[in-house]
Amino acid sequence: MLSCEVKAKFLRGFSDKTRLQILDSLREGERSVSQIVAEVDGNQSNISQHLACLKGCGIIRSRQEGKYSYYSLSGDEVGALLDMIDRVYAQVDTDVKSCERNEQLNL
Repeated sequence: MLSCEVKAKFLRGFSDKTRLQILDSLREGERSVSQIVAEVDGNQSNISQHLACLKGCGIIRSRQEGKYSYYSLSGDEVGALLDMIDRVYAQVDTDVKSCERNEQLNL
């Protein structure tokens, strides 16, 4: 069984707005960095750092084609997890929106 520390490290990959935007983009299929930057409306340096984080946690994978890198979700399970997050959130969205503890805990 995985330790709680390892699980927490993995889940941190999902705990950032920009990383979630990247993952939502990749749910639609493989994307280049420039496509992700355009869809997320971010800057390339910042997006590249988030991509490195997601890749380091095994949440996404990349492939090189010439000078371009293409990113995709690492497997169907990641897509299923994102779908489950959406379903659970739909059940608790009012509570999450009104939760002041997240800001207090600096999450």
